[in-house]
Amino acid sequence: MALKITLIKSTNKVVEKQKATVKALGLKKIGSSVTQPDNPQTRGMINVVSHLVKVEEI
Repeated sequence: MALKITLIKSTNKVVEKQKATVKALGLKKIGSSVTQPDNPQTRGMINVVSHLVKVEEI
């Protein structure tokens, strides 16, 4: 199974670690989406920036 991750909020005023996590997920601009595999590593990254992203299971 895969996850569709969409950036819904700006990374302007977040901690540097969270900005790096958003970049590592492959997200750049608000509204951009990526498809990532559903594994513990991806889930952990999503937990760090859960307030910035929307996640859908595909």
